[in-house]
Amino acid sequence: MAAPIKKTVELFYDVVSPYSWFAFEVLCRYENIWNLDLKMKPFFLGGIMKAAGNTPPAMVPNRGQYMRKDLQRLAKYFNVPLNEPKDPAEMMFVKGSLKTQRFITAVDMKLPSKTRDVTREMWHRNWSRDEDITEPNSLKEAGLKAGLTEEQIATFLQDMSDSRVKDRLKQYTEEALGYKAFGSPTIMAHVDGNGKPELVFGSDRFPVLAQLLGKEWLGPTPPGESKL
Repeated sequence: MAAPIKKTVELFYDVVSPYSWFAFEVLCRYENIWNLDLKMKPFFLGGIMKAAGNTPPAMVPNRGQYMRKDLQRLAKYFNVPLNEPKDPAEMMFVKGSLKTQRFITAVDMKLPSKTRDVTREMWHRNWSRDEDITEPNSLKEAGLKAGLTEEQIATFLQDMSDSRVKDRLKQYTEEALGYKAFGSPTIMAHVDGNGKPELVFGSDRFPVLAQLLGKEWLGPTPPGESKL
């Protein structure tokens, strides 16, 4: 009997987005349970927001206030150790994430087996421990904690300025825009063979994603999957 065919799910994400952390962890937990071909696609959220004419949630006063409470509740619900940084505006809008996304892209191009570890460590730094993720030393620390060697890290830091890395990040950003993305996380579910994947936005529509995939939603931490 042939093995069930895996359904492809693409996660377009930027580590500046805390909601993307929730989506990332849930999809990783369900990868085997739902028999997914899960593809991680780091993109640049700043480019998405500008091209889509979107406004960051935190820039809308009432929504920003709600977001602070919402993140606390969702962190508990999704079993993710998120803690609001001291100055989220500086982290998100002053420092930004372009350098970080280039570093993750450099890793993904040459050592994709470490993409998830490096990505997760970036979220632990900026959305859990309130640490920088943009300076070379910060990227080095994150890389070491994620299991990279100093030699590998030196290569990836150098690759950040390589046109091929910049082009890959731009490619994934444009791919997401081609799917009509407007924020992060953007989840693309290839549910059948008609070539028209379904866009699912955010970290709060996993029951809908499960329905699209013909799978069962077992909650944010399904049996057998550990908390962070």
